[in-house]
Amino acid sequence: MNLSTFTDNIIKETYELLTQPNDYRTILILILSIVFAYWLSHFLAKIIIYVAQKVSVRSDTETRDERVVMYRQVETYLSVAVAAVRAIVVAIVAFITWRILAPTGSEMIGGTGAAAIGASAFFIVFAGATIGLLLRDITAGATMIIEKWFTIGDFIKVEPFIDMQGVVERMTLRSTKLRSLSGEVIWIHNQQIQAVHVTPRGVRTIAVDIFVTDTAAAEKAIQRVANAMPTGATLLARPLKVTKPEQWGEGMWRITVVGEMTPGREWLMEQYFVNAIKKIDDDAKKADKLLALDPIARYADPEADRRFQRAIRIARHK
Repeated sequence: MNLSTFTDNIIKETYELLTQPNDYRTILILILSIVFAYWLSHFLAKIIIYVAQKVSVRSDTETRDERVVMYRQVETYLSVAVAAVRAIVVAIVAFITWRILAPTGSEMIGGTGAAAIGASAFFIVFAGATIGLLLRDITAGATMIIEKWFTIGDFIKVEPFIDMQGVVERMTLRSTKLRSLSGEVIWIHNQQIQAVHVTPRGVRTIAVDIFVTDTAAAEKAIQRVANAMPTGATLLARPLKVTKPEQWGEGMWRITVVGEMTPGREWLMEQYFVNAIKKIDDDAKKADKLLALDPIARYADPEADRRFQRAIRIARHK
């Protein structure tokens, strides 16, 4: 056999291997399909993630609340689109691969028919054990997105878990990713989310009512304590606001200090600040004490106040 004949035989066998139905061709097509689907979905996901990052930057720098909400909703939809695009690409490639490998006519008889029956049995078992779980996740995720339970960037607490709370970093149709106050990353299947507590604007508002006998001296002392309170993304969101004194009976005034803090840091106002205010009179004589009563800490969300004004129907008698 000369070199030319050997080369022709190699080309002929390679052609038949790639064009005629056989096990090696099937395996090769499956491997190429998987690689192509992976890289194509990865490339498209990179583009969507790049756009989502740009939207995230705009959301973080925007000062108007309605624009922030809009950007966060867009970011949420883009996050979901990553998983959706990957699923669509895999489905299209799988369909094309199936059309290429699908047996026709008499090929269904014999070994190929037995293979089809075995594949069907495997699919039924796989669907019952895996696809059912995925469908429940997807249904729950789609419901939460359509009803706008929360968006990326919101601080939420998840029920029925005792201590699962954090900022939503990513949301797909299948799962939700949270970042806790301690820095831990939490992944949760959407079907496990029974309810969520969403913190408006990502902060809790607490007011401390301070009852004093000398407004001038008390304001200076309270402001000094307020200026010493730590601020930051995971502490007080902004410096404390001290309101003007309000007459609260004979010889007594009320000064209210309002603070906004990250959920989980309420102790900064309820304990640390209140205890610091109580120490104002530690070294003062009884006649020179500034505090008439112990400070009172309370939640003071303005939106909640407006809603509860509509809910309370107690008659006010003159």
